Amino acid sequence: MAFAAGATTEKTARNRSADDSLARLVGDDLAAVNTAILARMDSPVALIPQLAGHIIAAGGKRLRPMLTLASARLCGYQGQRHIPLAACVEFIHTATLLHDDVVDDSGLRRGLATANAVWGNKASVLVGDFLFSRAFQLMVEDGSLKILKILSDASAVIAEGEVQQLMTANDTSTDEATYLDVIRSKTAALFAAACQVGAVVAERPEAEEEALRRFGLNFGMAFQLIDDVLDYNADQGKLGKAVGDDFRDGKVTLPVVLAFARGDEGERGFWRRCIEEQDQNDADLEKALALMQRHGALADAMERARSYGRAALETLDTFAESAVKAALAETLEQSLRRIS
Repeated sequence: MAFAAGATTEKTARNRSADDSLARLVGDDLAAVNTAILARMDSPVALIPQLAGHIIAAGGKRLRPMLTLASARLCGYQGQRHIPLAACVEFIHTATLLHDDVVDDSGLRRGLATANAVWGNKASVLVGDFLFSRAFQLMVEDGSLKILKILSDASAVIAEGEVQQLMTANDTSTDEATYLDVIRSKTAALFAAACQVGAVVAERPEAEEEALRRFGLNFGMAFQLIDDVLDYNADQGKLGKAVGDDFRDGKVTLPVVLAFARGDEGERGFWRRCIEEQDQNDADLEKALALMQRHGALADAMERARSYGRAALETLDTFAESAVKAALAETLEQSLRRIS
């Protein structure tokens, strides 16, 4: 499937169609997941459901749990184990968001105040820990050691990625390979696990399990790279945060890595001042964009995302044609069209 862009109205219609298609196919299951999430985030400690409900409500389209549900259905699964496992995936994701916002000192997520901005850092960290604990309860209740290993391994890898990102924060010497390692751990690992468990509950052959794992991994890599690009070329309403926030926060994402590596010493001095020293003025974001354009950093970051997207689509060739397979492919392509 091609990643070509059409007119803005056509892209919007296609995007909405992709959303509706996957959500419709797993709609009943997703409603059950939402019910499970509400039940499992309940607690007699009133702050826990208040804060957890705030971040979950702002959590977007439930993409990761939808991937678990769709992967199970793609593999012909007819049971119910995928429901609590999809809720588990969402809890892991939500816990990482709470911790991320504290580490990044973020005040806005998807256009809403972050939990740490409302309740403070201490409460956000502790409720994040609560959600991680709930996720592990759900893993254990499933009863499969293989499922437990997949999701617990993913949780550990995510934590490693968070620490690695902290170590490379504001470090303009970060190279492309290191950055890709960070997002492979921090973002793509959960996409991979979310898809893989769908094949495991369906007791499908290892080839199908591995194909779904690789689909999720490559989708996750593309997803994060798309976000990297959008921070520099989206509008705030679509992005859910201020455009240029990554730059203002001194985050070293792939467009910065590429622009720094390709720049002369004067340009590198600019990046060191803005990213490492956090010494910025109102004109610096515009200059950063100009340097990225000069050295093809945004275009190449887009192409990296498309490359991972193509790799993800190829793994779906393992499966017979079906409405679920088509919806998964279209959901991936929809994400890529955001940077077309």
